[in-house]
Amino acid sequence: MKILLVSVGTRGDMEPMLAVGEIMREKGQQVICAFPEQFAGLAEDSNMEFASLGEKFIELLESDDGQKAMGGGGSGLEKFTATLRLARNQTGANKQLVHKQYEIAEREAPDRIVYNGKATYPVIWELDNAGKATLISPVPYMHYVRDHAHVAFNRNLGPFINKQTYNLANFGLVTTTKMSANWLDLDHKISRKEISHALQASKVIYTISPSLFPRPDYWPDNLQVLGYHQRKQTTNWQPDQALIDFVAKHRDGRLLFITFGSMTNPNPAEKTRVIVNILQRNNIPAIINTAAGGLVKPDAYNDELLYFVSQIPYDWIFPQVYGVIHHGGSGTTHMALRNGCATLIVPHIIDQYVWDSIIADLGAGPRGIKVGKINAQNLEPKVLDLVNNLAFKEKAGQIADQMAQEDFREALYRSIVET
Repeated sequence: MKILLVSVGTRGDMEPMLAVGEIMREKGQQVICAFPEQFAGLAEDSNMEFASLGEKFIELLESDDGQKAMGGGGSGLEKFTATLRLARNQTGANKQLVHKQYEIAEREAPDRIVYNGKATYPVIWELDNAGKATLISPVPYMHYVRDHAHVAFNRNLGPFINKQTYNLANFGLVTTTKMSANWLDLDHKISRKEISHALQASKVIYTISPSLFPRPDYWPDNLQVLGYHQRKQTTNWQPDQALIDFVAKHRDGRLLFITFGSMTNPNPAEKTRVIVNILQRNNIPAIINTAAGGLVKPDAYNDELLYFVSQIPYDWIFPQVYGVIHHGGSGTTHMALRNGCATLIVPHIIDQYVWDSIIADLGAGPRGIKVGKINAQNLEPKVLDLVNNLAFKEKAGQIADQMAQEDFREALYRSIVET
């Protein structure tokens, strides 16, 4: 079979698709990754074919308005107005994305499409290819759960209001998909009713550990929770000797790893200063990943205690640290717990607040503070709790043991290829 992976978003949105792609390829299927141009290297590193969705979407996310909307910072009004400007400017980028998805699907004529929630064309494609498209969701609460509102609301509002939040989200998704169909100017006019039916009937795989998000027993069969999957990331990377020596020196000293992943914010130097001062004041060793620029390497710091990297495979570093402070992406959250790391989340955007709540409710770490609100006074007690409360580490270890028993690779493969 020819499997087309369609993913729109940041790097964290690409990783779950690449993990699925590796499973499909190991079964002998041809895999093509339709990603934004900036992620061509990820597909190539995984030895998969690549088809570009263009550059505009990511360029907008990396703009000043994109950083404010995605990463917080400034007043609530500034973030709100930045979000409005970003939405207005994204119309052209979204049109390009839809047309690129359509063109690639027409050219490649795939047997199956696997897509994430930010890609709308596969919903339209499935109207003529029933049962051949699968939505991959690495975040929970995208479909009705009685005791929790939709992921965008991050709380339990009671059974009735909870249900309305899912209805509201579905209305927005139908509207967005209808708009995409209109942009394509297809011969057959697609109705909202057709789109709604396709969304309800489509196969959906939550690539989440049931240890973190158990599948509700009242869900229909087309909604499955089939575990967390990760691709091998260290293939083309080797640590330098200085990093190896630093890890060896501090491995027994409750070493932390700190990263904001692909998240950015308007004032990374200030965020870094707050974190560095807390670590140095309390003699806590840490490796700090500057990644996409959400954190930056300062001119002066204690290099006996702190080590800065610009990129590092999580599957190499996580097994070697005591705990992790991170942005709360689904993949980072799963990998931290899979390796038994006590966890503190500094959420930036929507689903990261949900993961923060899940971590705190499970007892694998203290409740976090959103990135726009962190300062020395409120973050320092959280960091000290993370490293000193052994119950967090113990709980993370228990979750790691549970996750080690999970194996959904075959179930995921069959769900995608069988109609």
